[in-house]
Amino acid sequence: MAQKMVIVCNGDEGKNIMPVLIFGSSALALDYEVHIFFCPAGAKWSLKGELEKMGTPKGLPNPVNLFNDILDLGAKVVLCELALENKGIDPADLRDPRILIEKAPPFLMGAEGATMTYVF
Repeated sequence: MAQKMVIVCNGDEGKNIMPVLIFGSSALALDYEVHIFFCPAGAKWSLKGELEKMGTPKGLPNPVNLFNDILDLGAKVVLCELALENKGIDPADLRDPRILIEKAPPFLMGAEGATMTYVF
């Protein structure tokens, strides 16, 4: 059974999303099972066009490519359902239809047994 990693994004700055993307893609490359959760504070990163506004930070990988790789490699990526009302998000504005919308309890139940947890 693969090791399970949980990564939580709880901020709307580049310093919050880049570690999420780098840890997530790295873990997937190592065959870990990756679960990413966007809290309302980090919800903007799950929306169309937001990563593109960052460009490619100097010395770092392209965030759009990393996000796409994470989805393509099978990570479970979840936007907290509370963000819909809290941030006025329309599910049609999600950057990819593979991003799930869930409340915290189902996410936590699916992430049970994770051996690594990171919050950015």
